Amino acid sequence: MSWRPQYRSSKFRNVYGKAASREHCFDGIPITKNVHDNHFCAVNARFLAIVTESAGGGSFLVIPLEQTGRIEPNYPKVCGHQGNVLDIKWNPFIENIIASCSEDTSVRIWEIPEGGLKRNMTEAVLELYGHSRRVGIVEWHPTTNNILLSAGYDYKVLIWNLDIGEPVKMIDCHTDVILCMSFNTDGSLLATTCKDKKLRVVEPRSGRVLQEASCKNHRVNRVVFLGSTKRLLTTGVSRWNTRQIALWDQEDLSMPLIEEEIDGLSGLLFPFYDADTHMLYLAGKGDGNIRYYEIGSEKPYLSYLMEFRSPAPQKGLGVMPKHGLDVSACEVFRFYKLITLKGLIEPISMIVPRRSETYQEDIYPMTPGTEPALTPDEWLSGVNRDPILMSLKEGYKRNSKIVFKAPVREKKSVVVNGIDLLENVPPRTENELLRMFFRQQDEIRRLKDELSQKDIRIRQLQLELKNFRNIPKNN
Repeated sequence: MSWRPQYRSSKFRNVYGKAASREHCFDGIPITKNVHDNHFCAVNARFLAIVTESAGGGSFLVIPLEQTGRIEPNYPKVCGHQGNVLDIKWNPFIENIIASCSEDTSVRIWEIPEGGLKRNMTEAVLELYGHSRRVGIVEWHPTTNNILLSAGYDYKVLIWNLDIGEPVKMIDCHTDVILCMSFNTDGSLLATTCKDKKLRVVEPRSGRVLQEASCKNHRVNRVVFLGSTKRLLTTGVSRWNTRQIALWDQEDLSMPLIEEEIDGLSGLLFPFYDADTHMLYLAGKGDGNIRYYEIGSEKPYLSYLMEFRSPAPQKGLGVMPKHGLDVSACEVFRFYKLITLKGLIEPISMIVPRRSETYQEDIYPMTPGTEPALTPDEWLSGVNRDPILMSLKEGYKRNSKIVFKAPVREKKSVVVNGIDLLENVPPRTENELLRMFFRQQDEIRRLKDELSQKDIRIRQLQLELKNFRNIPKNN
């Protein structure tokens, strides 16, 4: 009997990627050269934000989406941090509010004026201090307004209530640097990957670890919840140093459901999941291609669709929210690709080829909108609620009337779970101790030089005084 390939019907099997023309790209941007494993890019339906290379602190650009083409070198920046900016995220419910975190141990909230920046912005509407070391990740809650999570190199995750401008909960279950955080659909669960090679599912309000996997054969780097399927997907490295992905049941992390090797390259794999189309996109840091798959509910769970290829390597990728897509072109996903060598941000649209120009309801189901389902007090009291859905049929209209109001507060000690976060400094890593030692040695040498110069000056003054005394007096 002759072998025949198994045919699988899918409306997304012919999805293709389309890069924007040069005039629709953002050119002349000094993209940061920081090696931190983040995207350094955030996008919503109005603005594009990119972390830039700068001296004497951290900065990022905020550009209106319609302002494509070449960006002037003196274009205004958000430049209030004293250290390099490591992550930026737009508020999902207020489109001109963006959070940033930095090596200066702070998290800051910025309010971008209508129409974009006209001058450099140095004053944040809210400065959040609670971490004792640099902050690597910020993440907004998917259904609750003004709840923000931050993960620092002090191995802690802080939950901030921006209504009061204070941390209200602390997750202190990690023993090393947190690499990634991901919320489930209603924000009741948080999945984290850590440098201690463990994958955790945490109840964020109590900090209790519900599930934990020790990933020795599959060293996890990134994790993402697969919508409401009660499954997780992780990207990482196998014991043979090949890149691989693994699918997990969130209620049982004892063994992955499947593991699949991707290739033998060394760049980090970034996963992106679209819950509306059940499509998974994999983009490697330093790669030029983007692979995409369809996730099923039955074995083999993962079906390869196609691959978008480009010769230009990507440093990071920003993702447009669903309500910012071009529905008339059957666009189901859009990336903003950072090409460091060219100083270029290139939009890449993933399109379902359809001949009809009418609204395609089968590829655009109801999707999470721009209205929060909960207030911070409701969520913190234990209430869970699914996102408020919206239809893309009539086109997206900005009718949200939510306004961010920064609380007025004085700087004081930050006490969470009975611990003063600013006083309780964790043990430092070996590399940080070495850096601190070298800094101290440099400071000692500088002080010695200053003292020797002062000694020389004192001796000169003493000699001048002696010579002055030896001058014969005129009678």
